[in-house]
Amino acid sequence: MKLSLPTGDGGFENWVPSGSEPVSPAAGGFTSRTAYAAAHVVADALSDQSEAGSAIDWEATLAFRRHLWGLGLGVAEAMDTAQRGSGVGWAAAKELIRQTAAEASGPAVYGATTDQLDPGGHFDFDQITAAYIEQVSHIEDCGGDAILMSSRHLARAAETADDYARVYHQVIEAASRTVMIHWLGPMFDPGLAGYWGAADPWRAAETFRSIVAAYPEKVSGVKLSMLDMELEVWFRQQLPEGVGMFTGDDLNFVDLILGDDTAHSDALLGVFDPIAPVAATALQSLDRGDIDDYRRLLEQTLPLARQLFSHPTHQYKTGVVFLAYICGFQDHFRMVAGAESARSLPHLSRLLVLADRAGLIGDADLAAYRMRLILELGGVQT
Repeated sequence: MKLSLPTGDGGFENWVPSGSEPVSPAAGGFTSRTAYAAAHVVADALSDQSEAGSAIDWEATLAFRRHLWGLGLGVAEAMDTAQRGSGVGWAAAKELIRQTAAEASGPAVYGATTDQLDPGGHFDFDQITAAYIEQVSHIEDCGGDAILMSSRHLARAAETADDYARVYHQVIEAASRTVMIHWLGPMFDPGLAGYWGAADPWRAAETFRSIVAAYPEKVSGVKLSMLDMELEVWFRQQLPEGVGMFTGDDLNFVDLILGDDTAHSDALLGVFDPIAPVAATALQSLDRGDIDDYRRLLEQTLPLARQLFSHPTHQYKTGVVFLAYICGFQDHFRMVAGAESARSLPHLSRLLVLADRAGLIGDADLAAYRMRLILELGGVQT
């Protein structure tokens, strides 16, 4: 079996599947780290997407969450990996949260932001606060714990660090359960540039840190998605006792999760969606104290992660869904709002090769067949 894959420079390279057995964890999960995969949604390919919520294939979407729980991973629901803010709005996210919470068989957290407001509108701080509280209340009514996502509306309205503090203090105080807080960097969403009131991420981190420090009993953890290992290591050293650091760094996660002599980061990662079996297996190695095997397993996924999150980083979701299709977790390569077109054929071809090298291709015949369909649709004769 051989495929001729476009390389992006006008040429082609031959891909022959490695034939190696896919990586799969033993039963029983892991205990040395807490790890969530930010999960993607499966689009309903037959929907015209004209009605709220109709764009999602609910059963296929929930089936993938069962797969993650079965590996021992938690699910981070309705976050940016699920196309939140890039095709999935509050109406669909609200139902996604309800359905996932109703059948959760493992840990889960649920994204709360302000996307029920007009995406292009300007709102005052009371309206933004009320929008956050409405979403947190829905999550809690479903029996879940909220993770406060960054808000484009707040980024647009705020002029100072105090503006952010005012909103977050009120939202945290209104929550009846503990919350996590997510800082999503502008490389993932350009509309969040200058979040926490400063363009300099180190100054911004001071504001974020002060908000967390004010609520050590109500903030259970923070997630940093800044792709800055030095910043994350510093930040986790500043956290109050009992507040966890959950890395959102999809490029430096191997070292951040392993940690150092003083602390480690737990995981809440979009990259854990496509590499879930390898990630779970590596964390079991960490349970045994086998750091070499932990590194071997996860480091073989780093080339794939770098390709997935290459510029423009916010389009990584296309690669995540492509890999779910190639690996047999869904029956088509269609995405909400047509986002499957956001990455090129050479980009997707490279993902296929790197996923194979990382031990993620369970059925090489299926992967090759589906890749051939994608190439032929793009005008490549195979």
